[in-house]
Amino acid sequence: MQTEPNFHHVAAAMADARRSRMLCTLMDGRAFTAKELACDAGITPQTASAHLGRLKAAGLIHAEKSGRHVYHRLAGVQVAEMLESLGCLSPLDHLQRARKSCGARRDGADALFARCCYSHLAGELGVMVHDAMRARALLVPQGEGLRLSAAGQVWAVQHGFRLRAGARRCLDWSERRHHLAGPLAIDLLAQMFAREWVVRAKTGRALILGPAGRAGFEEAFDLHEF
Repeated sequence: MQTEPNFHHVAAAMADARRSRMLCTLMDGRAFTAKELACDAGITPQTASAHLGRLKAAGLIHAEKSGRHVYHRLAGVQVAEMLESLGCLSPLDHLQRARKSCGARRDGADALFARCCYSHLAGELGVMVHDAMRARALLVPQGEGLRLSAAGQVWAVQHGFRLRAGARRCLDWSERRHHLAGPLAIDLLAQMFAREWVVRAKTGRALILGPAGRAGFEEAFDLHEF
C-alpha cells in the first residue's frame, strides 16, 4: 500500500512551459480569465482552457464564476510558497540577460527590480525594504517569524502605516535573499499601492515606481540608491 505523496501528479501538471507561465502570472495574487492568461502565455484561449483544467485537477488553482466570466487564481498561499521555492532552484542564466536588457532603468516595468509576489513586495526593492527594516531593528525575531519591535510600532505610527502583527521571511527567487511575506507585508504593499509608491504594470507581475515612490521609500525606509 502506497503511503507517500504523489509528487508526480503536481510535477506533471507544472512540467509544461505554458502552464508554468500561467502559474507565474497567477503569482501576482489576483484572479485572471482564461483569455488574459492565454494572452500572457502566447496561446489561444481554447488551448489555455485545457491547460487550466490540468492545473485545476492537480489542485494548483481554483476557478470562480462571476457573471459571464470564469476567473482563475492560485489555490492558496501554500501553492505560492511552493512556486517561489522552486524558482530558487531554477537556473539563473536568463536573469543575467534580462538584467542587461533592463540596465539601470527603474521607472519602467522591471519584474527583477520590483514585482508582486502573492500580495507582497518582491524583487530587489522587496529585499531592500526587508534589509532596511531589519537593520533599523523595526522588525525583530519572534519564533520562526518576525514582529514589529517597540521602535517599529512607533515608526509605523509616524508614517501612518496600519500593519497587522506577524511577518516572515520569504527567499526571493531572483535575488536569492529574503523579502517580507505574511500579513504585515500584505498590509504594507496595499498601503504602498494606496499612496502610489508603486503601481502595477499593464501586464505581468512587475511593479513600477509611482509618482510618490522615490520620496516615499526614502522617507520611510531611508532608501536612496535605486
